[in-house]
Amino acid sequence: MTSTAGPGVEDGWGEVADVFRANFEGEPGEVGAACSVYVDGRPVVDLWAGFADRAANRPWTGDTVVQVASTTKGATAICAHLLAQRGLLDLDAPVTRYWPEFGANGKERVLVRHLLSHQAGLPVVDGPLTFEQACDWDPVIRALEAQEPLWEPGAEHVYHAVTYGFLVGEVVRRVTGRSLGSFFAEEVAAPLGLSAWIGLPEEHEPRVAAFEDAAPFTLEELLAGMIATTGLDADTVTRWVESMWSPDAVQMRAGVLGGAMDPSTGYFRTREWRAAEFPAANMVADARSLARMYAATVSEVDGVRLLDPATVGAMTAVQTDRSRMYGVPAGLDLPAERSFAMSLGFWRACPPMPMAGPGSFGHPGSGGSIAFGDPDARVGFGYVTNLWNYRPDDPRAANLAAAVRSCLG
Repeated sequence: MTSTAGPGVEDGWGEVADVFRANFEGEPGEVGAACSVYVDGRPVVDLWAGFADRAANRPWTGDTVVQVASTTKGATAICAHLLAQRGLLDLDAPVTRYWPEFGANGKERVLVRHLLSHQAGLPVVDGPLTFEQACDWDPVIRALEAQEPLWEPGAEHVYHAVTYGFLVGEVVRRVTGRSLGSFFAEEVAAPLGLSAWIGLPEEHEPRVAAFEDAAPFTLEELLAGMIATTGLDADTVTRWVESMWSPDAVQMRAGVLGGAMDPSTGYFRTREWRAAEFPAANMVADARSLARMYAATVSEVDGVRLLDPATVGAMTAVQTDRSRMYGVPAGLDLPAERSFAMSLGFWRACPPMPMAGPGSFGHPGSGGSIAFGDPDARVGFGYVTNLWNYRPDDPRAANLAAAVRSCLG
């Protein structure tokens, strides 16, 4: 590990730095990583270490940014709630109020809140779609307009891994005339001075860390990890995994967007991927920007506050405790707080993801990154890594969040 650098840590926050260092020495370890914590609108932790590109011997610096996968979804949700706060978007309105063509094939009853809470019934696109079409945006929108929902909107839920960004992003575009990436850049990133983009400008490419995959793991290890993190019994977890992650299951199909995002092509390592706008999955950012963004939802940061307390209260009410997870066997009990504690665009604190406390809200990303805010503690937190580990019991972010809770007392 290269030595930890940056402004460092304020008094009383050394435990976070200790855990950050320990993450490099434990399992799965780190290649390069950064962690940032804001409290009451100011930074108390700002750490980075390791390699941005181990093969090239390029160190991680204070200027390094990295892909954060589905941590992107939280930024997209913040954009939608900014519009709601301004009275430009009614979360209880049908999507067709803003996007008339969306109502085809049984979707006229889909509400805006269903898009944000993964209850719209549109986790997959039947396709076929190419990667180039997905990067062009409009072909995906046309496909979603034609798609039939898999369930009665609001009655069930399942993670809309990729379509979430197109669905919410198109509503934002219809309301504002701007793409989600442009709206985010102008209304969130610019006022706060963030190094965060949904659609990375080419001049920032040299700052991007190269990511690596952690060691593969067995099905038995996956099951054990899910049992440990959810607290559910082995039979429940086994039936859940078998129903949701078999090759033809909806959750597997959700990730490939009608064939456009076939992981075997390596699209996620290309400039074309980073340049396009996938508001569910392709933000490039540093930990400092993620922490600063969430801090501005729960406090003022250098004179900027994005969301007021009433907006935060409304957007963080859990929605998936009112509906059943689609695709799981009949009679299988998956409590939201043990499986998918989703509000209007944000995971809520729950046993598998406690964050800073019971009031916390945020979003993790495949591979290990996470960002969240906490209105009670007035905390913004960001953690990013370029060693992507897909195990549900990855201890790195969890241990950092535990250290934050300890420091808060």
